[in-house]
Amino acid sequence: MTLVPFSDLARAAYCPRQLYYVRRDDERSVPPKARERIDLAFRYDELVDAPDRVLLQLPLHRSPAAYRRNLTRLRERSDYDCLVNPASERGFLSGKDCHGTVHKVLEPGDASGNEERSPSPVPTLVSSGEPPETGVWEPQAVRAVGIAKALAWEREREIDRALVEYPAVGVVREVRLTLRKKAAYREALRAARSIDGPPPRVDDDRCDACDYAAECGTRRRSLRSLLG
Repeated sequence: MTLVPFSDLARAAYCPRQLYYVRRDDERSVPPKARERIDLAFRYDELVDAPDRVLLQLPLHRSPAAYRRNLTRLRERSDYDCLVNPASERGFLSGKDCHGTVHKVLEPGDASGNEERSPSPVPTLVSSGEPPETGVWEPQAVRAVGIAKALAWEREREIDRALVEYPAVGVVREVRLTLRKKAAYREALRAARSIDGPPPRVDDDRCDACDYAAECGTRRRSLRSLLG
């Protein structure tokens, strides 16, 4: 069966019709500004004590003072050393159902050297955007589950969690592979595989942030156009 890109999983969870347009136009490139923000995830150690003049030149979502505070809290995490020195960076991962780039794979150490007893590796997804107040956005959770399951397939061992990094804010959130999140992943996978024409419109708040809203013809956008 055809492997689904990780990014397609997230779009299918957000809006299958948006995924249809992306596939039609073959447009999966990451905008330059988003790429700059993703790159920040590989500079935490450098930026945690950086002065304002340095931070003001970066595409942050927070003021320099707030950003340093967030990175200082991040440095207190038990997995911080793994975050700044991951076992792998920007690698390609292919599982049973999906594939794509995994930004980092963390390998928590085990002093015994016993691989069977060592902590599971932890994949991370790096987001260029803002996190919600708690947790992660549902499409990102679905994508994180897909990445974790692909890593589990490749390593032939269970992976029970993943991380989502928001480096332009300086926070990292955990995604546990709960039954609910795995069910959402399977639903998105089915949706991504079943698209062979434009799915139904959703016409809700998601449309406001969609680049295809005008072409899609949602009533929400059409009304806004009529009002000028």
